[in-house]
Amino acid sequence: MRELPRIPGFVDAHCHAFQRALRGRTEGGDFWAWRETMLELARGQTPAHVRTSYADVYRELRAAGYTAVGEFHYLGLEEARAAAEAAAEAGVELVLLHVAYARGGIDRFRQESVAAYLRELEELRAAGIRVGVAPHSVRACPRDWLEELGRYMAAHKLPLHVHADEQPREVEECLAEYGLRPIELLDACGCVGPGTTVVHATHADGHELDLLAAAGARVCACPTTEANLGDGFLPVERLLHRGVGLCIGSDSNVRIDPLEELRELDGIARRQSGRRDVFEVEDLLAIGSAGGAEALGLESWRDVAIDVGHPQLAGLEDWRNALVAGCSADVLRTPR
Repeated sequence: MRELPRIPGFVDAHCHAFQRALRGRTEGGDFWAWRETMLELARGQTPAHVRTSYADVYRELRAAGYTAVGEFHYLGLEEARAAAEAAAEAGVELVLLHVAYARGGIDRFRQESVAAYLRELEELRAAGIRVGVAPHSVRACPRDWLEELGRYMAAHKLPLHVHADEQPREVEECLAEYGLRPIELLDACGCVGPGTTVVHATHADGHELDLLAAAGARVCACPTTEANLGDGFLPVERLLHRGVGLCIGSDSNVRIDPLEELRELDGIARRQSGRRDVFEVEDLLAIGSAGGAEALGLESWRDVAIDVGHPQLAGLEDWRNALVAGCSADVLRTPR
């Protein structure tokens, strides 16, 4: 039997596994209405349910060619441990992006102080779980929390992931409170550096993108979720022009397919530019794999094999270009 060609596995740099249960539901007219439905779902999560349901989602990720995942986790400490167990069972590399949450949301999301949050993070590290610092957003973390988290990130050389500039209302509220846009505030608080990944940035302006470029930070694009939630379009060409790195995430897991995320990203760039050559296919595949690994601080993760005999690829010599142009994750095989 002919050995299948392999490429580096895809890395899901931003995942909320529990939100997979929302797929296909009618969640309201905009992001904020959807958020209320999501919060209600979050209220009912238990460590036991996280342990079983996350293992199912992570197996879906692995079957779709994701061999590593960054779980952006805000359901509690015991649930964090359960998520790590689920990833180990499913055979995916996990970085637990344990979320700092000071205000808003629901009770179970919040820590009583930034010191209490850092104690939780240290407990997870002591248990051998790979972690990242994760202020949820500038809505959820006030300035003093962000400053402390920025110092901790720098001192411990950990990745820092944060939602920012996802919705216009978020930008307006940040300007009203601080006189700064979200990425400007993060930068002023020391949260923007080479280990920083800003999730979404769909409404970031030119100055904010300049700050990311100057710091060597990156953006995690989650195009299928951003489309589903009406978040807007990532300013892809403006990021590329500045040399800002990119990675992808499945986010709310309305779809689990790295090739679709990359195709959406490529399609956004083509529509914005009116050109078909914004990305080389190798660059897109690297965004889906090495870009995510760098965002999570991973040095190794599993490969995936390409089923070149699959009907979506059969008879094609240039299977690499065809992967992103017209294939689903059905053509990917994750060797054990």
